[in-house]
Amino acid sequence: MSRRASPRALRLAGALAVAAAVATSGCVVRRLTGPSLTGTCDGACSHYVECKPGHGAADRDRCMAECPDVFSDRDSLMAYESLVCEDAVEYVDGSAAKTAVKHR
Repeated sequence: MSRRASPRALRLAGALAVAAAVATSGCVVRRLTGPSLTGTCDGACSHYVECKPGHGAADRDRCMAECPDVFSDRDSLMAYESLVCEDAVEYVDGSAAKTAVKHR
């Protein structure tokens, strides 16, 4: 003899399924859309400062001062904002190998 689930148990299972679907879809949407890209020096410098270990106000001020001379348009700023942290910091600060060669 098969046992039927009660209407209450079915509603609870349905609610849990919906909650799980909503929670999962939020992660998928964030993963597909990536970081929020502003296309502004403020957004680019925020990304740089968030990515740099031990960041401070001086790094942000330097970034904001140099940004207009480095990036000429919204698309280039958005491309910078989309870089992973390691590449974003290296773009601004240079790599250790490049810096060592440059100072010889």
